[in-house]
Amino acid sequence: MDFRDLWSEALAGVLARPTRSALTTLGTVLGITTLVITIGVSSTAGNQIVGRFDALTATSVTVGVPSVASAGSGPLVDWSGVDAVRRLAGVESVAAIADSQETAGVEVRANHVVAPGETTGQTMAVVAASPALPAAVRGGMTAGRFLDEGDIARHDRVAVLGDQAARLLGIGSVENAPAVFLKGQAYTVIGILGGVEREQQLATAVILPPTTAADRMGLGTVTRVLINTALGAAGQVARQAPIALAPGAEASLTVTAPPDPTRARKGVQGDVNGLFLVLGLVSLVVGAIGIANVTLVTVIERIGEIGLRRALGASRRQVAGQFLVESTTIGLLGGVVGAALGMVVVVAVSAVKEWTPVLDVRLALGAPVAGALVGLLAGLYPSLRASRMEPVDALRS
Repeated sequence: MDFRDLWSEALAGVLARPTRSALTTLGTVLGITTLVITIGVSSTAGNQIVGRFDALTATSVTVGVPSVASAGSGPLVDWSGVDAVRRLAGVESVAAIADSQETAGVEVRANHVVAPGETTGQTMAVVAASPALPAAVRGGMTAGRFLDEGDIARHDRVAVLGDQAARLLGIGSVENAPAVFLKGQAYTVIGILGGVEREQQLATAVILPPTTAADRMGLGTVTRVLINTALGAAGQVARQAPIALAPGAEASLTVTAPPDPTRARKGVQGDVNGLFLVLGLVSLVVGAIGIANVTLVTVIERIGEIGLRRALGASRRQVAGQFLVESTTIGLLGGVVGAALGMVVVVAVSAVKEWTPVLDVRLALGAPVAGALVGLLAGLYPSLRASRMEPVDALRS
């Protein structure tokens, strides 16, 4: 019996019991489908997670400026130094901030009149910032406007509140030019900053023009420079920004740059893939057990057929090969159907979530092979049992 005869006999055995063969194949279909779905969805989710990491974290660079410069010299970084950073390739937005321990907890009032029984004020941080701060912290104005060059040049007593600070002070609009009082002096609120993604402590802060903050709060020195870059430019900008801010003294500045996104991507995808791969393999093992059980039952039911084949001259190897090819065929069919269903589900989930599906060609091609391998392994014991039957005992039973 050559391979073509063996294949035709095995195929006839599978098709002779279509319902049972379909139910047996269903176990492999579920296992392969689960495996493809878990690996495909985990790869897609991992890519989405890393994409968000790239967008929010891998483009943020912070330059820290020492609060005390060397004796006899001016500040290391001037407020105009951000213009030099803005001209660097890959920089999308940049802003400077000045804060201090002395202004980290300033009593802020929304009304200078203190009424008995009412809250006297809120303790908030007071900072100075350059006009490009909203873009640098990835926020936006929920009311009014932010500080501009005119406010800085005129030393205006104006302020911008973080959205949580405005809520604590009971200020929801700037149409009537509300005021806040810092150390007994009134500052007109011209805007409310919300949606801050970087430097989230600014949501509870009062932001002043640099000149006004230097005159009245002692905040005249830049302490941090916030830089947003294009994807992939963070490393280069992190090396160039200190030189642009403080030529000749760049070693005194502290740069906080994001880690390598490639390493983060591999770590995230590896962890997620490892978790879901275990779940998929468990489902595949369940399918293999189903094939083994059904093949074993088939062998028991076909003892008479096995005895007749052996009596007519079929060798042990040919009997074992027939049942082995049957189980492998069932596994192969389950792998093909399962791979197709799994890829359809991955694409559907990605479409619902508005993600970009990540499908590995090797997974699509390897799933049917995996199904056939599962069927082959599951059929080993039943086929060996069938081949060990003696013709006389098989015919007598």
